[in-house]
Amino acid sequence: MSEPPKFEVIDRRKFKAEEEEQENKQAAAEKPAEPVATGGGPQLVVNESSLEAERKSAQAEAEVAAAAEPELPPAPTAAESHEQKTAYDGAAQRLEDLVRAQNPAMGAQPPVGFEHLVQQFYVSAMIQMGAGTQEGQRPRVDILGARATIDLLAVLAEKTKGNLTEAEDRTLQTVLYEARMAFLELTSMISLQGVQAPPPPPTEQH
Repeated sequence: MSEPPKFEVIDRRKFKAEEEEQENKQAAAEKPAEPVATGGGPQLVVNESSLEAERKSAQAEAEVAAAAEPELPPAPTAAESHEQKTAYDGAAQRLEDLVRAQNPAMGAQPPVGFEHLVQQFYVSAMIQMGAGTQEGQRPRVDILGARATIDLLAVLAEKTKGNLTEAEDRTLQTVLYEARMAFLELTSMISLQGVQAPPPPPTEQH
């Protein structure tokens, strides 16, 4: 009589554990390495080559901007400014004495103040817009020059804000308002003239 077949019992749990361990090792090998944190917060990764390129680009732009700006001479020293003002005042006084000698009826000229500066801008703007033209002559209008002069008045008002007396500020604001109103009226006239219908074409004669 033949012997009964022998059966060997295999513990599948052992093989399962070995397979899982092998899979874990393979996954760990394929996972990309994480940066080692040196502090408690997130780490910022900086591309040094890109950072260097940006730095060079910014430096080049700054050099171009600096080259485009006009080179100004050094400011005069306090002693140079004082010496120049003294010489200027002396020359101006000699000129006034000469003029008054030729015109005895003319009194002394008042000192130049802030209101004279404002009035100078106003007169310039009005002349550029055709004011003061003699009768019978066609006004010569420099509308772009007038706009620039009025804009200078606006800059003067902005830069002197809070540093003027009440009378000076009232004078400046009034002059700026009047100059702008004249500019608006003139540009409206120019616009109306620009949209006029062209003359009709000449009729053909048979």
